[in-house]
Amino acid sequence: MGKFYNSISEHHASFIQEQHIFFVATAPLDKDGHINLSPKGLNCFKVLSQTKVAYMDLISSGNETSAHTLENGRITFMFCSFNDKPNILRLYGKGYTVLPGGENWDEYAQHFQIFPSTRQIIVADIHLVQTSCGFGVPMYTYEGERDIHFEWAEKKGEQGLKDYVTEKNLVSLDGLPTVLSFK
Repeated sequence: MGKFYNSISEHHASFIQEQHIFFVATAPLDKDGHINLSPKGLNCFKVLSQTKVAYMDLISSGNETSAHTLENGRITFMFCSFNDKPNILRLYGKGYTVLPGGENWDEYAQHFQIFPSTRQIIVADIHLVQTSCGFGVPMYTYEGERDIHFEWAEKKGEQGLKDYVTEKNLVSLDGLPTVLSFK
């Protein structure tokens, strides 16, 4: 079952900083709704305090995290070690979306490299931290980040990105509005 903590310790923060990938999970309240689980990279996750984290989110084909956190706030992050020392760390909290130019944007954006395709920053207040062994997680070697998203975004251009967001990012898979719907 692992060990539970009420906040993110320096040891936890150090482990998080060492990982090249993390996973974010959210879900709607509707029992028939789709659970979202997304991998993230690009060194876009920051521990802001013992109980607050954030990540910079790029434009992509869906915007489930924004829709789910707008509806109910529930969010879980998972980090796992793929090197020789196994470990899994989960952060449970209440999340919300901060939009470019919106309230609190400058406060959070200063922690990240902001790109033309940065869609939003997801912030979460963490109330529970869990660690577990990770003995069943295989070992992998990190080779680097992909450039595909940035090449795609550059080809789209500013107006193309706005059009893409309008087409793909205003409602969730289950029809829930995202924060972008209210922009």
